[in-house]
Amino acid sequence: MNPTVAEVTRRLTERSRATRAAYLERITAAGEEARRRGPARGELPCANLAHGLAACSPFDKLALRGASRPGVAIVTAYNDMLSAHQPYETYPRALKAAVREAGGVAQVAGGVPAMCDGITQGRAGMELSLFSRDVIAMSTAIALSHEMFDAALLLGVCDKIVPGLLIGALHFGHLPALLVPAGPMPSGLPNKEKARARQAFAEGRIGRDEMLDAELRSYHAPGTCTFYGTANSNQVLVEVMGLHLPGATFVNPGTPLREALTAAAGRRAVEITAHGDEYTPIGRVIDEKAIVNAVVALLATGGSTNHTLHLIAIAAAAGIELTWDDFADLAKVTPLLTRMYPGGEADVNHFQAAGGMAVLIGELLDAGLLHRDVLTVAGPGLDRYRCAPVLKEGELVWEERVAGSTDTAVLRPVADPFAPDGGIRMLSGNLGRAVSKVSAVRPEHLVIEAPALVFDDQADLLAAFQAGELDGRDFVAVIRFQGPAANGMPELHKLTAPLGALLDRGQRVAIVTDGRMSGASGKVPAAIHLSPEAARGGPLARVRDGDLIRVDSAAGTLDVLVPAAEFAAREPAPLPAGRTEAGWTGSGRELFSALRRTVGPAEEGAGVFALSGGESRE
Repeated sequence: MNPTVAEVTRRLTERSRATRAAYLERITAAGEEARRRGPARGELPCANLAHGLAACSPFDKLALRGASRPGVAIVTAYNDMLSAHQPYETYPRALKAAVREAGGVAQVAGGVPAMCDGITQGRAGMELSLFSRDVIAMSTAIALSHEMFDAALLLGVCDKIVPGLLIGALHFGHLPALLVPAGPMPSGLPNKEKARARQAFAEGRIGRDEMLDAELRSYHAPGTCTFYGTANSNQVLVEVMGLHLPGATFVNPGTPLREALTAAAGRRAVEITAHGDEYTPIGRVIDEKAIVNAVVALLATGGSTNHTLHLIAIAAAAGIELTWDDFADLAKVTPLLTRMYPGGEADVNHFQAAGGMAVLIGELLDAGLLHRDVLTVAGPGLDRYRCAPVLKEGELVWEERVAGSTDTAVLRPVADPFAPDGGIRMLSGNLGRAVSKVSAVRPEHLVIEAPALVFDDQADLLAAFQAGELDGRDFVAVIRFQGPAANGMPELHKLTAPLGALLDRGQRVAIVTDGRMSGASGKVPAAIHLSPEAARGGPLARVRDGDLIRVDSAAGTLDVLVPAAEFAAREPAPLPAGRTEAGWTGSGRELFSALRRTVGPAEEGAGVFALSGGESRE
């Protein structure tokens, strides 16, 4: 085992000892009770059970009346507005058939909201995006709260949906749970051409019709968007944590292999309930080693910075206290093995064709960067995930991938990485702590020192760009009051195209913000998720136009170069009117005021839930 990986795992385990023990005590008791009593519904009073059976088919009604067939919950994020989730329309019927074949009965237990960050970018709805993760977690808990189920099949792909499903399911940690992916859409307009069109549109060189045509050729079919943003980072991490069937992540929708994998997930859910010989509760699958494996996979693939929030929140739901220091230390020893847009020109279909998850996991295992002795929904040990699914004479089988990458422009071995360390850095200094994604940033842009231009809203920066006010200037764009307590911590991806255009003109520009950048953001150097945030007294509230700021992603520092006494004496800028309770209205934002008041800092996952088992901490 790599010594740093081993040490980070050791200290994570020690740090989480009390909370993890309390969590495990709770789910162990629930699991033992499940084994004793048989199917969960067995102890429901007759009237309660009748409500749960009323709409079932005669066959399922008869099966659920008995005391032998396990019940499986389907929790779905289906809607037909999101391309990634549209394929889920047909999944319940297929999963019910597979579960029935395996001796169980499946029911759609509930739906969870699934908003599209691609649609809401730069709009008021984006201010609900991060909070939707915790709403999804609560919705998942509501679906599983009926005491009818012995396992769960979780249907979700994108951004906040997968973390929310996992957080909710981990609060029912005695239940086995599988994530059932839908897969990416086929490749459309190359991502580099899409980015070029967006930059041309931002500069006024093409019109709306031409821009829309480019976007429609990029986002063109059912399935996940093909760039390596948060949605596809979700899928990589879930497989590495052992919650997908091996190789299920990047198989396209509507293909025979995809359909076979979906059916296999349904059958596997029955096999791993507490009433068989392979009981695999999700609370045991997600342990300290699985969380470290996820961080390593994120770093090795240059994945989405959103997971510096989500993985902390997922870990907390299992009683595990992950920190940014853990990310920082693992980043130093994790090589960058992939080049996918925005970190390269390839998309996830090219990654899959080059060998995909089987090659990636095999490389990291052989280098001692992943823990192999973990529990997965496919059985004990991560070595199972060296295998790739194939159809042979119509039957689904898994074959070990013995060949390496077939395209080293997309996927490389540990011995010849794209970079010696991970694509995400942690920055700290007198402005606080922040995250920086460097996998797509040119080396000459890793250090930016320039005067601050302060904005309290991304719309103001976009307007300044359109007016030509940013032309010919080196600057660090400070976009503050974008943290979770201020306005829900929206992504600021709309800033990528105009600031990217300025970089291409030779200007030296960077972003410092307590908000987020999309997983699709790339070449603009950015210090994001700054904590503490401006709305809660963070130093960013005291920055003024013209202050010299140094963003040094190479050294891991972030500082305002103003004398300390002078800076400390400044009055912080007031919360803008649009960030107050009276101003935070429209698009349903006022309904989320309670979450905004109780949300935690970015360093702790920017969530509203406490660390599981925290009541037992010494």
